[in-house]
Amino acid sequence: MPVSERFLALVGYQLGQFVDCPEVRSLVVYVTHQGEEGQPSLIPVGHWPADERSLPPVDSVSRLRVPAEERRWLPLRDGQRLLGALQVETVRYPWPDPLAQRLQAVALALNESLRLDLEARDLRQRLAQRQEQLGLLLHQLRNPLTALRTFGHLLLRRMGPDHDNRSLVKGLLAEERQINRYVDAISELVHPDGLLTASVSPQPLLLPPLLSGPEGQPLSRLLEPLLQRAEATAALQGRRWQGPVALPVWQGDSGSVAEILANLLENAFRYSPRGAPVGLHGTTDDQLLQLTVWDGGPSIAAAEREAIFERGVRGERGQDLPGTGLGLALGRDLARSLGGDLELVVPPQQLDPALPEQGNAFRLSLPRPPSAEPRR
Repeated sequence: MPVSERFLALVGYQLGQFVDCPEVRSLVVYVTHQGEEGQPSLIPVGHWPADERSLPPVDSVSRLRVPAEERRWLPLRDGQRLLGALQVETVRYPWPDPLAQRLQAVALALNESLRLDLEARDLRQRLAQRQEQLGLLLHQLRNPLTALRTFGHLLLRRMGPDHDNRSLVKGLLAEERQINRYVDAISELVHPDGLLTASVSPQPLLLPPLLSGPEGQPLSRLLEPLLQRAEATAALQGRRWQGPVALPVWQGDSGSVAEILANLLENAFRYSPRGAPVGLHGTTDDQLLQLTVWDGGPSIAAAEREAIFERGVRGERGQDLPGTGLGLALGRDLARSLGGDLELVVPPQQLDPALPEQGNAFRLSLPRPPSAEPRR
């Protein structure tokens, strides 16, 4: 419905005033609707008398476009823009002055109410888009903050307890914690329960267009810092890290691919037990490049394996951990927009005998990269 329930209630009240007017046969309120082919039409949203009749829209071939002596139209406008119309059918025309004044007053009230109603709808849509974009930015901001914390703790380990610059690193870590608190506070402002509303765009993106990066940059250039971060995180958590044998030669929207992998790695380190191994596995053939982030922790329950790709849905093991339930849903949407897919394979050994017998593997499949030798 292009209008709100409040506007529909007002329509019913305004039209119901003519119950004592025998000169009026019927009243219908229409709002303008832009069709798929760009041709506008009028969609009925309320009528009087309140019967069960079916009212068709008024388009270029409607019989209601044929002039009739007993039918008149009062336009509802915002400047030069046609918002809708009030159709009036009476027993005679011209209307008596009292009736004409009542109809004009009702049309004016509907005109202003419809204008405000449509403005409010547009504002809500813009607000929802901005909230979603802000939520995505916050979601992605957590990854570099996690990397800063990881590298800071590793640096403290290497300095030793008596190093002169140890206090500086501790200060950096304290600032990182403060930034995280600000991020959490902003996240609460975006949506009080930590979940974002459904996307209003036809194709949700993991990154805003300005941050996805230029097309055609080498993927290996963005993978190297991701692998360094993953190796540092594994060392800090006391778990085994297994990187790919070779970095793939692939060019395209590499920034978006790197963001998908960053989220998968973050999930692997966050949701698998601290002692479980984590790795990135890569294969390529004549058709696909496949990059798989795997862990050796407990397998995700069968009932959750598809549900976790929906927005705002988190598995049972992640209920008490920070997060919004956005990463997998947005990652799959973005992978499919690139012509690939993102899927869960349990256990990882299904993909390669060298991978663990238990655990979870999130496989990102992309169209085959340009022919080139992988870099060792």
